[in-house]
Amino acid sequence: MADLIETVLEIALLPSSAIPEHSLSIANLSLFDWMISGRGGIDEPVSIKLRQFAEAEGGLQIASIFGAGKAPARAAALVNGTTSHVLDYDDTHFAHIGHLSVGIYPAALAVAEETGASASDVVEAFLLGAETAIRVGMVLGTEHYNKGFHQTATAGAFGATVACGRLLGLTRQQMRNALGLAATRSSGLKSQFGTMGKSYNAGISASNGVECAKLAALDMTSCDDGLMGIQGFIDTHCLQPENGIAPANEFLFDTISYKFHACCHGTHAMIEGLLEIMPKITATDALITAVKLRTNPRWMRVCNIANPTTGLEVKFSYRWLAGMIIEGENTSSISTYTDKIAEQNSLIAFADKVFVEADESVSDMQAKGHVKFADGTSIQFSHDLSEPQTIENLRQKLTTKANAVLGNEASHLLPILEKISELSAA
Repeated sequence: MADLIETVLEIALLPSSAIPEHSLSIANLSLFDWMISGRGGIDEPVSIKLRQFAEAEGGLQIASIFGAGKAPARAAALVNGTTSHVLDYDDTHFAHIGHLSVGIYPAALAVAEETGASASDVVEAFLLGAETAIRVGMVLGTEHYNKGFHQTATAGAFGATVACGRLLGLTRQQMRNALGLAATRSSGLKSQFGTMGKSYNAGISASNGVECAKLAALDMTSCDDGLMGIQGFIDTHCLQPENGIAPANEFLFDTISYKFHACCHGTHAMIEGLLEIMPKITATDALITAVKLRTNPRWMRVCNIANPTTGLEVKFSYRWLAGMIIEGENTSSISTYTDKIAEQNSLIAFADKVFVEADESVSDMQAKGHVKFADGTSIQFSHDLSEPQTIENLRQKLTTKANAVLGNEASHLLPILEKISELSAA
């Protein structure tokens, strides 16, 4: 296997001229998408709690926080990472199953405010941090994820560390030390899914990145290879690491997938597949006898909550979401996911008609299945989230998303999207 730590160090120190413009364009769109998620999550209970926590700790008022106020860079990263992930409406990279923007952008922006870095510096740092997180996550592989680790927080912490280290101007040795410190700091569990702890995981990633990079800038030392070394992060968190590490000059971030439904990304292929066949379904849902879904095995322990009891848990329930699509509920609206929808009698009844099956032939980004009717007929459905989209199409969808999430406030963010559009020409 190629040397992961050396590849990551090469990524972290890439000259700006070596960064593809197209990848930067996508990273710009991710910044806007992250802002939508962050602004939309301000009034959520966990966001309020994190702001109260940061205020109680006090410290230098350096970096801005969603919901007003400033805090030390590390605390701001913790608050903003948590706040931007609480709606579960942020981007996902399926090569390693991680939410990149919420775990890295808050860290990069907090350090940028402290150092006076430019917006373009922030986007570059984020992109290289994302490339780091993807590679670390891919080496950790499905075994790490299926064991119960949340890659947004585990692999993401290494990405946040690289982003912050680049903005702080760390030397190669300092960056190596920062990554070693991240190896002993990185954490995050999938057992938190459906609770406030899931969004907190994103905040942990961002906060750890700020902390480790800033300690390394003070010349704090660490082990030589915290990633692949003996008793390093890979060695202790993954029994069977995946082979193959993409070279530093091969950018993987471009396949990032944005959310256009306010629920777990693992459910989106099913939702899109069902939406595509809805015009063909003329009978009432009472005449539907079964919805049979085939999905990748990794999602069975992520978004297959059989009987959700809260709005948060509904976001991770194939059975409920399938019924919501059939009944015409708006899965794109945040306001849909209240605790009341978990108690809705029609959805409780319909859930018994939904059967979810693990199928290794179906990729992480696909869903396949059929809807069966009382007369014995059925309609097939399928969708693949990996199908490429143009930047123009993504911009239009993000504009629609901003309006759906933020309402009147979207008018303040849309000029930023227009500016980003200028930078994101295909």
